[in-house]
Amino acid sequence: MLLKGSCHCGAVGFSVESRTPYPYMRCYCSICRKTQGGGGFAINIMGESNTLRVRGKHHLAVYRARIQEGPKVVRSPGRRYFCKKCGSCLWVHDPRWGQWVYPFASAIDTPLPRSREIQHILLHYAPTWVEVPKRKRDRYFREFPREAIIDWHRRRGLLE
Repeated sequence: MLLKGSCHCGAVGFSVESRTPYPYMRCYCSICRKTQGGGGFAINIMGESNTLRVRGKHHLAVYRARIQEGPKVVRSPGRRYFCKKCGSCLWVHDPRWGQWVYPFASAIDTPLPRSREIQHILLHYAPTWVEVPKRKRDRYFREFPREAIIDWHRRRGLLE
C-alpha cells in the first residue's frame, strides 16, 4: 500500500510503500509522548525505507532522544524526523533496522485501515493523567511485546 503523508504546514511531504499499514500499536514511552504531543501516545506503522520519497527535505530536522542505559545517558540510534517549520513529527528511522522506516500514523494522509485490536506498549512509562482505554480485544504490555510489526500483520493475514 502506498502511504502518503505530510507535516501540518505542508512544507514536507512524503510517500512510502507499506505492507504493514494497520496502526495497531500505541506507545506510551516519554519519548513518543513528548515528541508527538497528543493523547499521551504515538502510533507507528512500518514502511520499506528504500521506497521513501521526500519533498521539502530542506525543511527536515532530526532528533535523537537521550535514553538511560544503566547509569549512563546516551543518544538513541533512532532518528526522529520532523518539520522544522511547524514541528510535526513524521517518521522514525533506526539504522539497526535499516530496511524499515516507521512513519507516525498521525502524519499519514492516506486513509488507513482500522485495527480491531490495539496493543498498548511501554505502559510502565505512561503518566498517571493518561487514561488507557480498556477493551476486551486489546493487549497491554508493561514493556515491548515480543511480536514484531510484520509478524503481527502476518499472523492476522493482513500483509498487503
